[in-house]
Amino acid sequence: MKRVISIDGPAASGKSSAAKRLAKQLGWGFVNSGEFYRSVTWAMLKSKVDVDIPAAVVEAAGQLSLDGEIVDGLSRVLVDGDVVPVDELSTAEVNDAVSKVARVFEVRDKVVGRLRALADAEPVVMEGRDIGSVVFPETRYKFYVDASEEVRQQRRAAQGLTDQISQRDKADSQRKSSPLKVPDGAVVIDSSEMNLEEVVAAIVERLAEAGFEA
Repeated sequence: MKRVISIDGPAASGKSSAAKRLAKQLGWGFVNSGEFYRSVTWAMLKSKVDVDIPAAVVEAAGQLSLDGEIVDGLSRVLVDGDVVPVDELSTAEVNDAVSKVARVFEVRDKVVGRLRALADAEPVVMEGRDIGSVVFPETRYKFYVDASEEVRQQRRAAQGLTDQISQRDKADSQRKSSPLKVPDGAVVIDSSEMNLEEVVAAIVERLAEAGFEA
């Protein structure tokens, strides 16, 4: 059986940092599912696909070769056989377009397949927005890291990002395909007044209570 710890949550909740730190602590692979959606978005923007037209996104997704691998404990994305430069995935253009691309079923279906394949090779801590609800609903270890909208907006600003958290939340929660929600059975952790070490410690504590063994 695949060994997966899922950590879901909205943008800037701290889920990515917590998942990465936890994976390193456990010696497991860390998978950032958002980088897959951002990579698809980046590739489409590079190819001049009009991401405001779902049909255009569907057609482009069908032609795109998408793969992933875990190297030195960290996932990386390959599009058409080439590793996608991580520093190009957080541009304003990608930030503005990623929700439009990620809402398309054909894109999510392609990405979910690649995410599941990564867990075939080794145990993983995987973060995202539908990991515990759609990608690995059968995993025993599900977490949902949240924070207040104000705190999350402050975190985005500190990263130099100007996108509006409320708009991203609405897009992620209202999309028809795999909307953002608390997975059934997930432990909810509010990181609003917690630092990274405290969030990870809270996850480790709940894992121990659940009988987890690395």
